[in-house]
Amino acid sequence: MSDEQLDPRVDAYIEKAAPFAQPVLAHLRKLMHQACPRATESVKWGMPFFLQQGVILAHMAAFKQHCAFGFWGPEMKKTLERNGLESNSAMGSLGRITGLRDLPSDRTLLAHMRQAADLVQSGQRTKSLDRARKSAKRAVRVPLELAAALKKNKLAAKSFSAFSPSCRREYAEWIAEAKRPETKAKRVSEAVEWIAERKPRNWKYMNC
Repeated sequence: MSDEQLDPRVDAYIEKAAPFAQPVLAHLRKLMHQACPRATESVKWGMPFFLQQGVILAHMAAFKQHCAFGFWGPEMKKTLERNGLESNSAMGSLGRITGLRDLPSDRTLLAHMRQAADLVQSGQRTKSLDRARKSAKRAVRVPLELAAALKKNKLAAKSFSAFSPSCRREYAEWIAEAKRPETKAKRVSEAVEWIAERKPRNWKYMNC
């Protein structure tokens, strides 16, 4: 592993992480380079990423009470699901990681990390994101409650109009999914506040 493969921003990220998270992040980083000798590092959306030939292999992140590690690509998602490792409990593939004890064995992790790199090396994966083709763009249906709240906040309304369709859709669907009136009201209130600050729906994850 050469210095060119390492990104000093990842060192800084690990150093700033909570004490419980530092050994987890350092261990995952070590395994990634052990399994993927050609992998390089970068920081995107405030998180450390591992890439090969410009294609994202995986990312890791530290939060206040847990860490997350995620493989990228539909092929890896299917493999993890078959092996019972795919989790929806956190922003990653391995669920909420609160310590080294929560990680799969090194042997298991190394095998999956090598597979992620092999998929890129063999040409099966050539892009970080595989976007499905859309026959037609679906119009964003803004919930009435959100529309009414935006009318009362000019700054939020202006920001919302400037958002991309996908960003507006994330807010709209988040509010529409609320079952209870009080939950919907709370989400509308939070949404207007965040929109006025030009923050996307998942800004908390992006700012780690």
